[in-house]
Amino acid sequence: MVLTVTVLVFIGFLLLSMPIVFCLGAAAVSGLLVGGYPLQQLGSTMIASSQSWVLLAIPSFVFAGSLMERAGMSNSLVELARAMVGWVRGGLGMSVIVVSYFFSDICGSKMAEVSALGSALVPPLKRAGYRAEDAASLICAGTAMGMLVPPAIFMIVIAAVTNQSAVALFLAGFIPAAVIGACLCVLVMIQAHILGWPKDTRTSFARLLKASKDAAVPMVIPIVILGGFYLGAFTATEAGAIVALYSLLASKFYYRNVTWMEILVLAYEAGVLTGVVVFLLAVATIFQYLMGLSGAPAFLGWALEPLTGHQWLFLTGVALMTLLFGMLLEGLPAAVVLIPVVFPIAMKMGVHPVHFDIVQTAAVGIGLFTPPLGVGLLMALRFADVTVWQHARLYWPYLIALLVGLMLIICIPELSLMLPRSAGLIK
Repeated sequence: MVLTVTVLVFIGFLLLSMPIVFCLGAAAVSGLLVGGYPLQQLGSTMIASSQSWVLLAIPSFVFAGSLMERAGMSNSLVELARAMVGWVRGGLGMSVIVVSYFFSDICGSKMAEVSALGSALVPPLKRAGYRAEDAASLICAGTAMGMLVPPAIFMIVIAAVTNQSAVALFLAGFIPAAVIGACLCVLVMIQAHILGWPKDTRTSFARLLKASKDAAVPMVIPIVILGGFYLGAFTATEAGAIVALYSLLASKFYYRNVTWMEILVLAYEAGVLTGVVVFLLAVATIFQYLMGLSGAPAFLGWALEPLTGHQWLFLTGVALMTLLFGMLLEGLPAAVVLIPVVFPIAMKMGVHPVHFDIVQTAAVGIGLFTPPLGVGLLMALRFADVTVWQHARLYWPYLIALLVGLMLIICIPELSLMLPRSAGLIK
């Protein structure tokens, strides 16, 4: 009864287009009232769930990513990517994938990444002869892949939800992201020969050297993050502070195109977004509490029991559920609603928690850019000026490439565990 009322209230408010956090909150309060549970549980659980040290990394990374986008650091990364792969057929398309890998490492926000890459790359893609639908697909697929490259906010939240080291997750994401990126680059090569996409530009050592020099300022950040985490020099929260300070100094004293007022506005927006994330996490904890009392984990365990004989099959099933959640409810609600329910089942099966988190992160990234409702997809389509249905009929090869990469991550756990294990962060 409690679970039924909670779900119905959630769906009802969702159909009324209420923000997700208020849908969860109303459903949680309704469940507490119907179940006769004390309302004191609401305040105590929300406060306890929001007191996580790793969540302090969110405002720093969001602020740094917004400031870097405003300063135009993505432009130098685009030129570096074009110098690296622009000489092959379809090189401009491949450069979208390459720069998505680079820019994800410094941006932290998927929406900021879509905005930066869409504005910088969609016009040259169209001028080079790429269809608008393919331009949007490249932005979507690259940004979906970039979900695995730290410092994605989703990684910080899922680390808090599953009680894992955010540093271990950050390190674990580099290789899986490269694997999915390689799958996408192979697809671009095939598409380029079928559709006659041109070579982007000739390259030379001098051009590559100049592009590397121009991109040196933003490229310091992924090197510092990867090296610092691998050597254990700082935590995720400390890394956020370092990246934020570096982005501030670079914007003011190197690029010199951001005013102090703009910096204050970006800091304010980062604080607001952090408040939204923490509030969502706190409210969802009540939702999870009610689901636990109502036997939802036991029911889900029964439903997934046919898959528990093989870890890869179980992870595939859960990843598809997470992908659907990521498409319908965005990424963070998927993390705070679904994952806490299925995570204990995965642990009983012997799935490594870091591997589990990486698979779910990849699935959420794909879900954000899956037709017809993916939030990231809708934003990318605005830059390409195409409709959802125009785009969907040409997006399926990119979606298949993303799913192939996801299956490789699922079936080869060492892709996720190699770096954190070698750094001594996991066994």
